[in-house]
Amino acid sequence: MHAHGHGRGRFAALLMSLAMMISLAACGDNVPVDGGGTGDAADQVLFQGEFAGSGASSQQSADEAWIAGFRKQHPGARISYDPAGSGAGVNAFLSGSTIWAGTDAPLTADQLERSRKVCGSGTAIDLPVYATPIAVAYNLPDLWPKGSDGHLRMDPALIAMIFSGKVTNWRDPRIAALNPEANLPDLDITVIHRSDKSGTTKSFLSYLHDTAGSAWPYPAGENWPNDLGQGAKGTAGVIMTMNQAEGTFGYADAAQTTGLGTVAVQVGKTWQPPTAKTVANLLDSAQRDPQASQPGRVVLTVDHRTTRKHTYPIVLVSYDVACTVYRNDQDGSKARFAKAWLTYLLSEQGQRMAAANAGSAELGQGLRSQAMASVETIGGKS
Repeated sequence: MHAHGHGRGRFAALLMSLAMMISLAACGDNVPVDGGGTGDAADQVLFQGEFAGSGASSQQSADEAWIAGFRKQHPGARISYDPAGSGAGVNAFLSGSTIWAGTDAPLTADQLERSRKVCGSGTAIDLPVYATPIAVAYNLPDLWPKGSDGHLRMDPALIAMIFSGKVTNWRDPRIAALNPEANLPDLDITVIHRSDKSGTTKSFLSYLHDTAGSAWPYPAGENWPNDLGQGAKGTAGVIMTMNQAEGTFGYADAAQTTGLGTVAVQVGKTWQPPTAKTVANLLDSAQRDPQASQPGRVVLTVDHRTTRKHTYPIVLVSYDVACTVYRNDQDGSKARFAKAWLTYLLSEQGQRMAAANAGSAELGQGLRSQAMASVETIGGKS
């Protein structure tokens, strides 16, 4: 009897050990890796179903990389992003048809108030997830001698005079004086600008407003302020239109200006071309906007007048908009997805993937930590 008792004990222990191993293996299959989850026990599940966002076209290439990376951890999640533009994306979010929006401009006071209809607690939050230089670009294929890969030099006033119609020909003495080695053609300048409401436009106009003085008489806003030139919808539309004709001059996300020349802008006594590194240098010292003081918001101010070397002052900071609590989210799935999604975007892996696919600047650890503090507040059911 004694020997049989020991046998039964060993058998029971073996069964318990096997059960524990099976349980651990099953749990391990559901644990996301490196930024796919939020760290909370309730979030250690694989996401299933459809999750939609829309907004800034500038984020499109980054979002393609983020969706691919996130779905490696959550293959059952069907994620879509419609690059309809910042204004359209925020409106879709405010109507409740998407879980998040991408926008190249922080939320306005009116948009914040409207967000109460879709957010179950307070107002929406907007967090920086993507940053890239806005290039002042041109289509002049024979501008430089063979073997040279230069950038036209322009100061803020000259850029403003072209976009306001005061400088209209590529051989204008004011362009030639700054670029004596360039083969400037006797060709009219055709200005290309965004036709849709755009955060890229607002960022670019803010730069001109802050730096060009009397050469730029227009306020900053999301709509192009004059009737000069030709409008095109979205970043892709601007690039396509510029590539179709020589002599065009416009502005767009630098990562998407392949095939076009870009301007080196004056910064102090130096000339800086648009690069991810020079934007990262600028944002390392960016301050929070004191006017965006609502809970959870992380909105940056950009020093367009910087004179620091190795910084580029025309920068697009793009934000993702979400709720900390969503209305009509009885099971909390919207909030759980938003938290995991933003955690992934702000992770080191997420930022590396965006930089590789979109040419964006990787957000620094300090800025990402500020944004993650807000992401951690997302949760709850409504």
